[in-house]
Amino acid sequence: MDRRGWDEVDFVFISGDAYVDHPSFANAVIPRFLESRGFRVGVIAQPDWRSLDDFLVMGRPRLGALLSAGNLDSMLSHYTASKKPRSDDPYSPGGKAGYRPQRATTVYCNRVKEAWKDLPVIIGGVEASLRRFAHYDYWSDSVKRSILVDSKADLLVFGMGERAIAEIAGALSRGTPAEDIRSVRGTCFRAKESELPEGALRIPSFDEVSNDKNAFCEAFRLQYLEQDPIRGRTVAQDNGAWFVVQNPPASILSTHEMDEIYGLPYARSPHPVYDGSGGVPAIEEVRFSITAHRGCFGSCSFCSITSHQGRIIQRRSDESIIREALILTEMPDFKGYIHDVGGPTANFHIPACGKQVSQGACRDRECLWPEPCPMLDTSHSDYFELLRKLRGLPGVKKVFIRSGIRYDHLLDAKDPALVRELCAHHVSGQLKVAPEHVSENVMRLMRKPGKGVFMKFKEAFDRANRDLGKEQYLVPYLMSSHPGATLSDAVELAEFLRDIGCNPEQVQDFIPTPGTLATCMFHTGADPMTGEGVYVPKTAHERKLQRALLQYRIPQNRKLVEEALKTAGRADLTGSRPGALLRPYRGRPKKGGRGASMR
Repeated sequence: MDRRGWDEVDFVFISGDAYVDHPSFANAVIPRFLESRGFRVGVIAQPDWRSLDDFLVMGRPRLGALLSAGNLDSMLSHYTASKKPRSDDPYSPGGKAGYRPQRATTVYCNRVKEAWKDLPVIIGGVEASLRRFAHYDYWSDSVKRSILVDSKADLLVFGMGERAIAEIAGALSRGTPAEDIRSVRGTCFRAKESELPEGALRIPSFDEVSNDKNAFCEAFRLQYLEQDPIRGRTVAQDNGAWFVVQNPPASILSTHEMDEIYGLPYARSPHPVYDGSGGVPAIEEVRFSITAHRGCFGSCSFCSITSHQGRIIQRRSDESIIREALILTEMPDFKGYIHDVGGPTANFHIPACGKQVSQGACRDRECLWPEPCPMLDTSHSDYFELLRKLRGLPGVKKVFIRSGIRYDHLLDAKDPALVRELCAHHVSGQLKVAPEHVSENVMRLMRKPGKGVFMKFKEAFDRANRDLGKEQYLVPYLMSSHPGATLSDAVELAEFLRDIGCNPEQVQDFIPTPGTLATCMFHTGADPMTGEGVYVPKTAHERKLQRALLQYRIPQNRKLVEEALKTAGRADLTGSRPGALLRPYRGRPKKGGRGASMR
């Protein structure tokens, strides 16, 4: 501040993450974006919430405080799927846990209000975005009010917030009181019933959804269908003393606006203050990666991206991406490898169809599920042409894809040359894909393509690598205990892994994070979109059994797998018979598994 000649800042941005000045981190993007609009922003990263000292370090900001729990929900940062405390936090110095409080958004709000009672407070980020309505909280096993009400913030920005925060900042700088800023798209505000906007869609109240799971399903369904920037309506929910009013989502960003955001002067590294602590581990995955687009039209039920980034793809220009690639080539530790070019899903690089841009995503159907929409644009030419340009740049040896390929969408292009080009140039020995499961019922509830599609892609992948003379592997992401998954389904998945020779070292237990369709299923035992009853594996022991089945080769899991097979009525899968998952020990059992990849 002294070097810049500032006697005060316009905003403080308070974040639960360590400060990494990179476009993959919101605590860099939002301050840099506001700075480009002429505002003075100070970042207070991971303040000690046990006192006011860190919150006061830059003095009272002139216009307001912007608060975020970080790139993850703070409860997810603290606890595993089995509700055990995590010992690590990749968004903190040295990767150590303990630098952020539980329910960080609310805690930070309380501290700021304690310091400056009348200061406008705006909350945002994933935690605020996905808890904007009354929601199920897995860690307390209860329904909680909107975080806007609990935190007593003045405004909540949901989704990707650049456009909304710029509009709010402009209003505050013109002297508009925070309580009068009520028309900004992509925001929620508190209101009395008499102040509700005309025509607002009222959904079941907090009291109703707390006591009636059918009402919870209906509230979720109604608000879920309005998360579209073009056709979405204003939504209101009674949360007790206040109604929470959600304005329609922010309008999609143009290519020019996306280029502007990603072209800001990021340092592309953690702040030097963390050097002595071992840096910030989260940077390593993205240091030499490029965000090419936002949004995802996959709409997987367990994923929050639909409710945060939306279904409509917003992309950067090739020129902007190439400029960023050239910046990477000039960094002293760049070795010639761009680790990723993509977004939530790498090959969702263009809108699903031309209609989305003008009319919004369809209200009554998904783009890929249960079958690809006839209107779906399956062309991959723009994306692969971009990859060709990047790998032709001076200093670039390889351009890899690590943000995930939707193999069903790639197959829908009906061009075998694309799989061959992928294997020839963009796989670093292993390609991560996410079939998640193989049970028809589970995948239907996940809104994912079936086992047959995965096997078709595996065959194409293997064939391409044989033709190229390459030894490369698929690494499947798998999920246990998703709503709908029974022990029999887990056995089916274990048999599938046996048949394809895959022994996953890591398996993700389903975690009911706020705001997702699958979390609604977990809490209510029903699919809110259809009303269908859904089996939910809720007990810690059953979840442990399902996870063990997916890693049945690990000796430490043997007793759990034996119990699971017996409970599922599949004792035929033990013993020395062909196809058995559990075989008699021969000599001393080996420790660990045989590896995570498969041919």
